[in-house]
Amino acid sequence: MRAQHVLMALAVPLIWGFGIVFAKAALDFFPPILLMAFRFLVTALAMVWFVKPPKGKFRQIFWIALVSAAIQYGFTFSGLKYMDASTTVLIVQLEVPVLVLLAAVFLGERPGTRKIFGIAVAFAGVVVIAGDPEFKGGLYPVFLVLIGITTWALGQIMVRKLGVEGGFTLIAWVAVFAAPQLFIASAMIERDQLQLIRDAGWQLWATVLYLGLVMTALGYGFWYRLLALYPVSKVGPYLLLIPVASIAGSVILLGETLTLPLIVGGTIIVFGVAMVIIESPKRQARALPHPE
Repeated sequence: MRAQHVLMALAVPLIWGFGIVFAKAALDFFPPILLMAFRFLVTALAMVWFVKPPKGKFRQIFWIALVSAAIQYGFTFSGLKYMDASTTVLIVQLEVPVLVLLAAVFLGERPGTRKIFGIAVAFAGVVVIAGDPEFKGGLYPVFLVLIGITTWALGQIMVRKLGVEGGFTLIAWVAVFAAPQLFIASAMIERDQLQLIRDAGWQLWATVLYLGLVMTALGYGFWYRLLALYPVSKVGPYLLLIPVASIAGSVILLGETLTLPLIVGGTIIVFGVAMVIIESPKRQARALPHPE
């Protein structure tokens, strides 16, 4: 890889990892669904003008946005609200193993013995974390995050069947549909939105801009550029740095503490996910990654 592309590959996990940390801080003020609604509103307003409308695909993208963005982020960030960012980002790493399992069910993609073992190892890491006596929030937020990553994986199956060329087009139009879906969900479930919007300070709006412009638009811009140049087996392992960035940020910026079960469980999860995503050159397969 060229030096500039290595820097881009390193920037992606930093951008996505710190995005989770900043979102965790913002959740102390904004409820999760409202925060995600503003995130996708910013992304849509920034990107939709520069991509062509996917004619004939609007109905499918509406459902992809509902499943992989609105529902997924609603559950995942609701879980983040009640858990430490460091814990959440480790559990979120199960997205790839869950995607592999669902691809086997719905697409007939056989994962192979090594990937199956890696999936089992990754889930074992979550069990270690959940069994930590100092684990905050109980099993309820873990359940919310697991629903979130499952719906994300379902959304990726839908994306694979869609056939839209160009990652930016898909991101932009998913954001166009996801923003109103999330605003409607927030109006139905959450409270005091108008008062919270009036009381929000510049730091909160700066976080919203980061989530919409940097974490989503720029992060995906870098990532899809790398996927256009290199196989997933070469750039995918860089995503294993996401929990490293998030944990460092949560400790430094949020004052979270690391327990031994969290460290051990997190290491097990990352090792299991590595077994799933790192492939030999002969089995280079392109797959859509997560947005955080």
